[in-house]
Amino acid sequence: MKKTEEQTSASWWKLPSRQWAFLLREHEEQVFLVLTILIGALVGATVVAFILLTERFGARLYPAGGAAWRRLLVPVTGSLVMGYLLLRYFPDARGSGVPQTKAALFAREGRITLGTVFGKFFCTSATLASGIPLGREGPSVQVGAGIASVLGRKLGLRPEKVKALLPVGAAAAVAAAFNTPLAAVLFALEEVVGDLHAPVLGSVVLASATSWAMMRLLLGNNPLFQVPQYQLIHPLEFGVYALLGVLGGLLSAAFSKLLLGMRTRFLRFPRKTVWFQPLAGGLTVGLMGWFVPQVLGVGYKHVGEALNGGLALRLMVLLLILKFLAVTTSYASGNAGGIFGPSLFLGAMLGGIVGNLAHALLPGYVAAPAVYALVGMGTAFAGIVRAPMTSVVMIFEITRDYAVIVPLMISNLVSFFISSRLQRQPIYEALAKQEGIHLPKAATRRLTGQRQVKRVMRAATEILAAHMTVQEAIDKTQSSQFHTWLIGDEQTVVGVVTLTRLQQALTEGGATNRLSELFESRTFPHIHADQSLPFTLERMGAARVDVLPVVSRADMHKLEGIVTLQDVLKSYGIGPQGYFRRTQ
Repeated sequence: MKKTEEQTSASWWKLPSRQWAFLLREHEEQVFLVLTILIGALVGATVVAFILLTERFGARLYPAGGAAWRRLLVPVTGSLVMGYLLLRYFPDARGSGVPQTKAALFAREGRITLGTVFGKFFCTSATLASGIPLGREGPSVQVGAGIASVLGRKLGLRPEKVKALLPVGAAAAVAAAFNTPLAAVLFALEEVVGDLHAPVLGSVVLASATSWAMMRLLLGNNPLFQVPQYQLIHPLEFGVYALLGVLGGLLSAAFSKLLLGMRTRFLRFPRKTVWFQPLAGGLTVGLMGWFVPQVLGVGYKHVGEALNGGLALRLMVLLLILKFLAVTTSYASGNAGGIFGPSLFLGAMLGGIVGNLAHALLPGYVAAPAVYALVGMGTAFAGIVRAPMTSVVMIFEITRDYAVIVPLMISNLVSFFISSRLQRQPIYEALAKQEGIHLPKAATRRLTGQRQVKRVMRAATEILAAHMTVQEAIDKTQSSQFHTWLIGDEQTVVGVVTLTRLQQALTEGGATNRLSELFESRTFPHIHADQSLPFTLERMGAARVDVLPVVSRADMHKLEGIVTLQDVLKSYGIGPQGYFRRTQ
């Protein structure tokens, strides 16, 4: 009797889940639509809470008339404490948030954990409140995408649908953080997804509008910046805007190169130093803030002053230089925060400088310097973030003035062109690669799957241990049909070695050398499961190998299988016909 009651009770517990599974299977699109609206509302409220928490916490750490020692001690202490928390509890919450969101979308099946969402929210709030001059928009993107990911997985959506929710959450976050719903849609499609024609367009628009409405409901109808109306004084101004674009492109390329170079150096330090590496950023900001308090924080207040002509030329020059160094050091050392907001700050200062100088030289032909600060914001954003369409629409939404579009397009286009020539790889893509994450390019994302590596990949069977000697490796591979072998184990690959390289080492008297000693760099030839077979052939030819390890995009050393030249050719209907016989 008791057993029967337990079975009946169990069936009652299972009934709701069965009903939900049936509903999800029969009405998945409708559920996805409702979930989109829910995500927009939740993300909007979360971003508002993020903004309020950061501002109020910052006001307590830096009260009006506070002692000067706070400007040194608070950033140092904040970066040190957050560095430990990020390493110990929230390792995925470090950095901007945009590269991590793209990594989750393309390399981790849309998975962002709830712990990462909490860690990103609170660690970034504390970091920014302590005066570290990084932005809140990038972290908001990861938080928004994380909320979407958690909800989608908890509700049992298919992995494809969970992945589709990430740009939905990202758009909702940007809409609330900037009060720019149209720019949020473009950013999610242009930067996060990388496809303006993505099928999630409708959901992204709906979530962005919902989040924007939630932000307006909670914070009121106040724009991020109060800006004057734009007027074109003389056609000569277009030349000044082009010059601003040139300077913006140079500034953007220098910013990206310095940040990436510094980040590379920090990554080379021993892992045991990771928890206090952010101290370098905190100390730099603290020392600068001791003498120039305006360096502290992302500085939207000072951007607003520049947009209304309230900053002196010398102060803008000083802030441009100090903020440039403070932001790059803070981010490269591992503090939590983004480069979205700082790029706008740097652009506003640069534009204000150009506008003041142009107005001084040509007072009758040039508009007020404040307008150049506004265009400069979009110019730096287009050059650093490489999202020119988002930049134009974002500034338009901020000003609500259509007349600013043409100068903005001129300056943005020039900046984007120069920056992309001097720094080929976009900064978010480069930052992800430094973390060992290889994001797919647009051509890879457009593949239909008929000619992808995953169609022909197989399990790795012939793997050599890194501690094996050259002679042992040659003896073990005598009967192999290949000329290339992986070094590592069944789950991990650390390198690739060819028969030619083994024979060369043997000739040079290195029979007793370990295979690990043959590596000349940390990288090795590899391929990803979603890449094309033609590209695989190109990579095999360039590396002169007949076997490539198939590795995870999230971790280059995580082995998923191998792809052989023989298998690739067979997929095209070409048989080996003895081509792979080992030459003696």
